[in-house]
Amino acid sequence: MEKFDDKLKALLLQYLRQENVVGERFPICQDVEDKWQNILTAYMPDGVREYNEYPMVSLGWIMFVGMAMAKFWDVNWEKYAFKDNIYETLREKRGFDEMDEYILEDVLRFKEDKCQKVTDIVAECACITNTFLRNQNIEPGTKDAVEAYLECLHQMYLMGMAMQLNEMGYKMLGLN
Repeated sequence: MEKFDDKLKALLLQYLRQENVVGERFPICQDVEDKWQNILTAYMPDGVREYNEYPMVSLGWIMFVGMAMAKFWDVNWEKYAFKDNIYETLREKRGFDEMDEYILEDVLRFKEDKCQKVTDIVAECACITNTFLRNQNIEPGTKDAVEAYLECLHQMYLMGMAMQLNEMGYKMLGLN
């Protein structure tokens, strides 16, 4: 039986491939993945606070953070590799509610039509993730519920990273 994270990853990748925003091979960017625990620790107070009333925001915003991290990795990782407050820096530029717009416009430098397309894709990923999570019959407020939520955030972060790496032209090729 597939694990929770594997099932969610497969669902998200199926959608993202259908939208042609990720390749067939899932990218591995260990530097960005290594920042996950630090990002998660900083994000948790905001994410948990938002989840009950705005689950799509709680799940979606971390995907934008994954995109920003991939961009930072590509452009100037030496500057960001040792920073422990990357999430806080992203959030504080315009506040939590407008962090998505800040990342799309100022970090990724997307034009308006691209911003809308990416926002729609992130919203659909958040919807897929939230539906998947709610269909797991996990009792709210339990340790299992927290662990499932954390895994949802992790998968969304990784999907954001994958989308942005693809956007920047990174193609993961198999070794022959």
